Formats: sequence, C-alpha cells, structure tokens
Amino acid sequence: MPIIQIFNASSAFEDSARQLSAKLGLPQRTEQSVDYDYLLDFSESGLSLVPSKNKGYGPIKCDFVGGSHSHRRRFGGGNGQAIAKAIGVSGKFSPLVLDLTAGLGGDAFVLASLGCTVTMLERNPIVHSLLADGLARAHISAEDDFELRDIMQRISLLEANSAEYLQKGASSDLASADVVYVDPMFPERKKSAKVKKQMQAFHAIVGADLDADKLLALALKVANYRVVVKRPAGANYLADSKPSYALEGKSTRYDIYTLKKLPT
Repeated sequence: MPIIQIFNASSAFEDSARQLSAKLGLPQRTEQSVDYDYLLDFSESGLSLVPSKNKGYGPIKCDFVGGSHSHRRRFGGGNGQAIAKAIGVSGKFSPLVLDLTAGLGGDAFVLASLGCTVTMLERNPIVHSLLADGLARAHISAEDDFELRDIMQRISLLEANSAEYLQKGASSDLASADVVYVDPMFPERKKSAKVKKQMQAFHAIVGADLDADKLLALALKVANYRVVVKRPAGANYLADSKPSYALEGKSTRYDIYTLKKLPT
C-alpha cells in the first residue's frame, strides 16, 4: 500500500486537515514524517493529491470551473458527443443518470452540462474527498455564474459502495434511474502506453474494480431504459456479456445494454 499523508502548508487549513486525517485514518505530515508516496494537500486552490517527486507527474485536483471542464462544456460538441449518444441525451429527453463509478466526476459533469440529472457514487474515501472538495468549490464559483449554477444543481454525490447501493435499490425505489452508467477501473496493462497521471495515481490508490462484473447484473435490474458501460477500445465485454450495440472510438468504447425504447 502507498504511504499517504495529510498536509497543510498554511495554518488556515489546520482544522480541515485534522478533520480529514480523522475521517481517513491517515497521519498529518510533519517535518519529521517519513517519506511519502502521496500527500492530500490543503491549499488556497483546494484539496490536491500530490505525488512524491519520483512519480513523474504533478498534483491531481478536481476542478469543474476551469481547464478542460470549462472548455468542454462550451466547445465539447453538445449532444453529438459519443457519451451523450450512448446515454441517450436528446433535445426531448434528459435522463436521470446513476453514475456508479464517479472518480473525479468528469463524465458526470459533461452529462449534467447537457441537461441530465446525475447522482454520483464513489466508494473510495480519498477519491470521494477530492471530488467533494471540487464540488464545494464549484458551488461557490456558481454563485456568480448562472450557467454553472444550473449544471451544479443537477449533480449530487454519495459516498457509497455501488454494489451494496444497487442491491438495496433492486427491491425499492432507492437506486431508480433512467440510465445507469459504469466506468470501472481495470488492472493496469504493463505493456500499454504511459497512462494519464490521474490513472497512475488511481491504480496505486484505488486498484482495480474487481466487482465490476457484478455491477452490470445489478445495474440491469434497476435501470429504466439502459445501462451504459465505458470500456477501453478493444477490451472484452464486461462480464463477457455482449451489449445490444456499441459506440466505438479510437481509445474508448461505450457498450449499451438496452432495456426499453427511450422516450421521444
């Protein structure tokens, strides 16, 4: 397991660092601390996952306001994007989406920007902490940005194990959704090209979603219209279950398991 510590350079974030340390059961870094693999670092710009210098990549932070998220919501292609087509977004239908594997919320934010209402589930406490911090900062920025405010009002986050959540929802309305979305973490391929820094860190901290096959069967019980699974191009089908159809790109494939026709 990697060595992960909580850090705050400024005393202004001492309380936040102490609370996160208690929640995660991770030590706060001091001058005498042993070497670390990652720091959960509080600063003016938010909570970041900072790798040690020998990792070869920089901090990871959830940021819905600037950077790639801002660019994509303005110039990303709207309903013509592959993920929008896979989910079934149209001018007449904006699905309620249950995102079982939220990560840092990139896909959920895209879907919310297209009009979907998205409930995100994230079970890893470190990833959840980064995501919750990003959402909190986005809501603050949204006070002066009406468009962003509308988007953020369509996103919610739960810290939950998706399999357990779906098992409860299969016998109630708890997990009901028009579309269930699954983007599982899979074992890192040793011979693949160098993966993005976020994926390198997530492989080290989160590991593979070994229960991903189980998620598909559970998702099919609670989705109203379809289940969408995001896969690397060329990868096997989840649970060896052939989808109704697939949308394939250069690096990513969306496998769509249809249950009934979408509203028109």
